[in-house]
Amino acid sequence: MNPTNSAASAVQSSSKFTYKDFTWCLSLFGTAVGAGVLFLPIKAGAGGFWPLVILALIAAPMTWFAHKSLARFVLSAKNPNADITDTVEEHFGKTGANLITFAYFFAIYPIVLIYGVGITNTVDSFLVNQIGMESIPRWLLSGALITSMTAGVVFGKELMLRATSAMVYPLVFILLALSFYLIPDWNSSMVEITPDWSAMPVVVWLAIPIIVFSFNHSPIISQFAKEQRLKHGDNAVRKTDTITGGAAMMLMGFVMFFVFSVVLSLSPEQLAMAKEQNISVLSYLANAHESPLISYLGPLVAFAAITSSYFGHFLGAHEGLVGLIKSRSKAPRNVVEKGSLLFIVITTWIVAIINPSILDMIETMGAPMIAAILFLLPVIAMQTVPAMKKYKTSLSVQIFTAICGFAAITSVIYGAF
Repeated sequence: MNPTNSAASAVQSSSKFTYKDFTWCLSLFGTAVGAGVLFLPIKAGAGGFWPLVILALIAAPMTWFAHKSLARFVLSAKNPNADITDTVEEHFGKTGANLITFAYFFAIYPIVLIYGVGITNTVDSFLVNQIGMESIPRWLLSGALITSMTAGVVFGKELMLRATSAMVYPLVFILLALSFYLIPDWNSSMVEITPDWSAMPVVVWLAIPIIVFSFNHSPIISQFAKEQRLKHGDNAVRKTDTITGGAAMMLMGFVMFFVFSVVLSLSPEQLAMAKEQNISVLSYLANAHESPLISYLGPLVAFAAITSSYFGHFLGAHEGLVGLIKSRSKAPRNVVEKGSLLFIVITTWIVAIINPSILDMIETMGAPMIAAILFLLPVIAMQTVPAMKKYKTSLSVQIFTAICGFAAITSVIYGAF
């Protein structure tokens, strides 16, 4: 085949949006849609209707610019099979790779803790409010739930991964159906609140971490970028830009519709009560709504979302901790693996018993590390790594991405004081 014709064919192929591209959009979308979405309306709606509108407008560009930049970062590696850790080691050395491994662990591990609290509160609320039982002692309920979920991961990993992958799309469909179902309950209580425009920037700023957390699909970006590079070669950038853009638009349309539908169907006082009770918005709707459908379907959907998210994040946290310990210890691998598993289970159980605020944990523990890796790392590489020269995004995109990353991190510091 003529090399010129081959190159032209590759360019033409990369410019077409295929069914395979659509399935990748769904995969990125499915990775992002998890339990974080169930807490997003509580935080995003807390500031009122108009800050929520602003958040909806910036959510798509925030998500797209950050994820396409991270994909380009992975594409910049010399080895076409390199993942993000390999790419960091190539560009920043072993110290940089160790820092990223450390940051990845502390981006994922807090999410496991969050889901330990979330699953306990969801089941407790369901048993008390829908079944009519007395509360089971928290130490016993949390221990049984966390042990059961962990056993599912340890003894049936492949089955659990297939099950959680299969759960994503029914979950998305049910959330979409609930969004439409709530439309008759929409009211003007949120819209009628007179906004304090002078405080609006601070309100939006403090809500950015929950947007970062809820729209994050960075764990799948390495695999996604590698496949596009193997298939499209030098034209992979165009393809990754297109697919990440499609996923961002799907997330903005679907997730923000769900958020608006929930927020408009509740009052500010009800959202505040959901936060105080430390339960997902679906569990609160189940308790506050007279519909039997929502009363039983809401907690079940919340349970499915939290469980499916727990499986994936537990695996990531366990692998990350094993990697951190192995790089600094000569202990046998099986000892390290068992010790790491026990550490994660016991600490998750302790945190579930203590029952800290889930939204506070997302904002202070989960979002900052995600923001550092997803928003800041690619921009820093674009300015300092020669291999990133041809993968640079425009200066305006870099500035916007960096501002969003700094906003997610600094809002946590501001909130602490």
